[in-house]
Amino acid sequence: MSFAILGDALIYVVLPVNAPAFGITIFWVGVLLAANRIIRIFTLGPIALLAQRTSPRNLAIVGAVASTISTLGYGFGEGPMILLAARLLWGLSFATLTLVIFSYAVSDRTKAGTNMGWSRAIHSIGPSLVLLIGPWVAVEIGPKNIFICLGIITSLSLPIAFMLPKEGRKIKPKKNRWFPKPKKFDLFLLIIGLTVDGVFAIGITLTIAQTSSVGTAMITGGLLIGLRRVMEASLSPVGGIMGDRFGAGRLLLISTGVLALGFALLAGGLAFLGGILVVAARALIAVLWSAEIANRTRDDETIHRLAVGQTWRDVGAAAGPLILGAIISMLSLSDIYWFTTMIVLISILFQRSNQK
Repeated sequence: MSFAILGDALIYVVLPVNAPAFGITIFWVGVLLAANRIIRIFTLGPIALLAQRTSPRNLAIVGAVASTISTLGYGFGEGPMILLAARLLWGLSFATLTLVIFSYAVSDRTKAGTNMGWSRAIHSIGPSLVLLIGPWVAVEIGPKNIFICLGIITSLSLPIAFMLPKEGRKIKPKKNRWFPKPKKFDLFLLIIGLTVDGVFAIGITLTIAQTSSVGTAMITGGLLIGLRRVMEASLSPVGGIMGDRFGAGRLLLISTGVLALGFALLAGGLAFLGGILVVAARALIAVLWSAEIANRTRDDETIHRLAVGQTWRDVGAAAGPLILGAIISMLSLSDIYWFTTMIVLISILFQRSNQK
């Protein structure tokens, strides 16, 4: 995953401020950055059914090939249709690799938080480096050429996939739908996806671009989103271990409060400080929500509930770019950040309801 996700990590920084270079408008930026999430909403269940008939390692091999082709597509492709195909392919790849990670990480439920924490830490290394270095390189060689280079690096994920063990927890999808009516905790995940993975991922670069050049916006935005990955790498193991020891639900509550504070600071014009709080809170939430579900779900339903939770988080993350792209010309980013602050605070009610 660390190699596979390189192109997706950087495209959130490069695409919003370089749309003309890719032959698209700002509206299509929102569509393209949501497309990978949208396809995951409807394909996670079928992919899990496929997983019953093969090993996690085989799924990882498929994901490695698809992610390489997708990243190269960003560099060689131009225009909305080719880029849309690349984004959809990445969505399928990420859904596949996510189930692979769940399969290995929750094989021991007593250490689910710790395993997910180390997993997040390892697969955050690649995105952290590319977000810290990639924008500088993109300024020098161009916004499209950087993705050709990343596609070549992503291909290294394939030999690693072949080295994975064949065994992992068997994924057994239930007969009911993988896109069911959401539980209250799923609504919490939907809001997290909408605000952090959707609005913030695109909005932070546009916020900086309002008062600086495109190059500066890419570099600073990359630093902030890269900091998110660095924090995931450093905080995820700590958060997972603390979640197993003190309760993932309690730490989720604290992290959500910090997230709301971060968005409030962004709305107030403190972009860098607010951004740091948002990425720190997101790093903890990313590992804690899966541990919370694993702790509160029967053994035979764990993978199913994790996949459903991921699906609703993807619903929010898909809606975020679409909404931002549609209203950015009518509302200021400050107003949008105040709105995200409010709904993050509301999400605490859904999270707390899940604990009763």
